[in-house]
Amino acid sequence: MDQVTRLANKHWLVAMLLFSIYGVQVCPFLESQTIFQLLFPIVISFVATFVLRALFMYKIKRQALKQQVSAQFRLDFIMFILAGVMVVIYNTSFFDPPWESNLKVLLGLTALGFYVACDLALSKENTIAHQLSERDEHLPIDEQALPVSKKFSLFAAISALVLALVIFLVINKDLDWLVTVGNERYSMQQAQRFIVIEIAFVVLVIMAYVMRVISSYSKNLSLLLANENKTLACVQQGDLDSQVTVSSNDEFGVIAQRTNAMIASLKRSTHSLHQTRDIAIHSLATLAETRDNETGAHILRTQYYVKALAEELQSEAGFAEQLSDHTIELIYKSAPLHDIGKVGVPDAILLKPGKLDDEQWLVMRQHPQIGADALAEAERQFGTEDAAFLQYAKEISLSHHEKWDGSGYPHGVAGTDIPLSARLMALADVYDALISKRVYKPAFSHDKAKQIILEGKSKHFDPAVVEAFCRCEQQFVDIAAQYQDKSEPVV
Repeated sequence: MDQVTRLANKHWLVAMLLFSIYGVQVCPFLESQTIFQLLFPIVISFVATFVLRALFMYKIKRQALKQQVSAQFRLDFIMFILAGVMVVIYNTSFFDPPWESNLKVLLGLTALGFYVACDLALSKENTIAHQLSERDEHLPIDEQALPVSKKFSLFAAISALVLALVIFLVINKDLDWLVTVGNERYSMQQAQRFIVIEIAFVVLVIMAYVMRVISSYSKNLSLLLANENKTLACVQQGDLDSQVTVSSNDEFGVIAQRTNAMIASLKRSTHSLHQTRDIAIHSLATLAETRDNETGAHILRTQYYVKALAEELQSEAGFAEQLSDHTIELIYKSAPLHDIGKVGVPDAILLKPGKLDDEQWLVMRQHPQIGADALAEAERQFGTEDAAFLQYAKEISLSHHEKWDGSGYPHGVAGTDIPLSARLMALADVYDALISKRVYKPAFSHDKAKQIILEGKSKHFDPAVVEAFCRCEQQFVDIAAQYQDKSEPVV
């Protein structure tokens, strides 16, 4: 049994009890009838209409979701009107009551039906919203959906009209009762008390149903706003795959639709910007490599080595906070710029086939600072918020030749004073240089390169990074094979 069915059971039972209490205990005009005579048509009418409602609900549940809320509202409203008609027909057939009593019965059950139908429709809307959210689906919106402001105005107007008509009929009937019956059987004080109790009962019931409908609508509204806020919070954190569930055929549904369209547009723009960034990074890195004896495949291999190391370290204590998925992606994207500073090194030194002398080596050792200075200038121009990768590109460029024991360059920093991104690149860069052929050396095997890296543990390399390398060394082998230089096979 679903939520709406359980709520309908409660509504039918409460409405039947309220109407029975009114007839037996509150309304003094009906005192001439026995309890059985009063309750029989009420119970029969409510049971018959509830059974009939259940039969029609099977058809409603097979309709499209967009149609189910309005269809259920009409069904419940009509069923209460039908119950009122059945009570009036029964009473007219056997007791010939005055027209005011029949009109009061019809109006009373019509009013109850309106509020019950509103509450059940809102409950149905809430259920559909949860279903759509679980299925990651959306409700199609009508172009001419009834605005929320009009719904509120209509509900308020109907509630005011119902309250006015019911009170008018109750007072009119009670005044007639007071003249024709009340003065003969009861004192004026007792008669006044009966009338006040009846009016208070009617007003309290109507107000209770009004508050119930307002509460149900507030619950649905809170769900819609929570869904909207949750999605916007995800978008703020960079999750552009989030969407607001379109679950109401009104302005809030339109807002959800437009929010989703805005997110989709933002996703396309972000993808385009990231693509532009990646193209710029790759172009700059490739340009730098053309001035060196290294190949463009070196950029790809070191980029993937760094990512493999970062992902291996991500689950370790002390690294999880530094290596979020977003940070790893930025380091991965920035890695190709590690040698961008080589564009500032003269060709005579950069392309020298033999070993560099001390003076030339001093010039070559300036390339990390040259690259870092260029990236720092770009960072000052654009800011890290709009180009967050520049922070990691600058770190990698400046510090990837630093060593764990402090014997590296350009500044001789040591240990964890070296940025983590640069410590990752240090191992990746050395490994690729070892397994690649150069004019001054042959390509080493993976095992030989691994041996040299292990010898550099706690000297050249961060020991934690070396251990991560040992755990994912097969990924290094696979990356080297996938992105090997076309002219030379991997040894």
